Amino acid sequence: MLLTITYSGPNASDLGYLLHKHPGKVQSFDVSVGEAHVFYPEASDERCTAAVLLEVDPIALVRNKRFGGSDSFSLGHYVNDRPYAASSMLAVAMGKVFRTAMTGRCDARPELVATPIPLEIGLASVPSKGADRLATRLFTPLGWQVEETAIPLDTQFREWGDSRYTNLRLHGTLTLAEALRQLYVLLPVLDDSKHYWVSDDEVAKLLRAGEGWLAEHPDRELITRRYLAHQRTMIADATERLVEVGDVEAASASAGSTAHGTAAPTPLFSLRAEAVLAALRELDAHRVADLGCGEGALLKHLMADPSFTQILGADVSHRALGLAEERLHLRDLSDRQRARVKLIRSSITYLDDRMAGFDAVVLMEVIEHVDLDRLSAVEASVFAHARPGAVIVTTPNSEYNAMYPTLSEGGFRHSDHRFEWSRAEFAEWAQGVCGRNGYSVELRPVGENDPVVGTPTQLALFRRA
Repeated sequence: MLLTITYSGPNASDLGYLLHKHPGKVQSFDVSVGEAHVFYPEASDERCTAAVLLEVDPIALVRNKRFGGSDSFSLGHYVNDRPYAASSMLAVAMGKVFRTAMTGRCDARPELVATPIPLEIGLASVPSKGADRLATRLFTPLGWQVEETAIPLDTQFREWGDSRYTNLRLHGTLTLAEALRQLYVLLPVLDDSKHYWVSDDEVAKLLRAGEGWLAEHPDRELITRRYLAHQRTMIADATERLVEVGDVEAASASAGSTAHGTAAPTPLFSLRAEAVLAALRELDAHRVADLGCGEGALLKHLMADPSFTQILGADVSHRALGLAEERLHLRDLSDRQRARVKLIRSSITYLDDRMAGFDAVVLMEVIEHVDLDRLSAVEASVFAHARPGAVIVTTPNSEYNAMYPTLSEGGFRHSDHRFEWSRAEFAEWAQGVCGRNGYSVELRPVGENDPVVGTPTQLALFRRA
């Protein structure tokens, strides 16, 4: 397995300081899967390349209980791609030989650690399972330019087509620590395989390595599922924590840096949930339906309050409902407790009798995921057919997007958003719904209020006349 990292720029050989590996030496390290060698094919003031060559011992892997598995006599343990493909074993080696570099520490060049630098990453024979040009899909949202070169099954018989392996080259301007952490996570994701036992600390490893980029990645679910080797309990735990991390980062970005000694701002996801719960209590609602419940962020709060006697969670995603079930620990509840909560697969654009008869229905950060030409179906389903006593809708305020320094002009906060409304656009839609369906509406701000652009989230409380 071969990984190369190239830095082109002034004093390029400072890459050795960042990696904590001297450019004039060849260094070897014993790792759990074999032996890793670090060396520099080139090192000048203009261009410096560090290489990691991992020699895997497949026989030792079989004899090691951690890697060999129960059937250590299987031929597949001896005839496989492990010595050649850049997979999770290369990530294991990176975690050892570049451990300090991945944390972003360099006492010799502290100013360079936090500076994005032009990097070129080369990876030979990268396995890519399950999707065409998966590496492009995973690395492009992180700011990389991706070159994937498919490797043919046999160069003598081109008609056989390509193998599932590619040679990968990445170009981008990032801090070295960010680049290494992204590779550490995404190599086993590309292969969709962990060549070692997935222990309980894998969630913590994922969150550490994914800090600053994973929570907002459009393929967060795919990355989490594959990195954690499809272990449902771990996936549920990681997803819950990543959802919260994403909102914390959004809140921090919008609030800016706080003054010295002041408390950090309350995360936006907490402010949103608090606003919805306050409205439900104001309504004296006891039977509540959370439509588009996702992984159960609001359901968890509803279950903690015994005043909510009947709770329905509905989502179109079967996988999201499975994660919600894990997150809420429904299987561990008593029959009486479990009778309070019901999860169903449905859509807010369907006429579904199971959504009718509730005191209140909540659509928290949901409608912006619906195509504009399908909003009439949402109105027909929720306001005309289900007709609850009240409807609570929250959605982003697009005017506030100017407060997010990393968001491009005209961009949306999430890749799956179909639209984001200004305050005037949201008010116009809400008044139209009221006029056609016999509701009144009150618009409320959620989050820090800027005198010019308003709050990050806007809430509409509809009451049936």
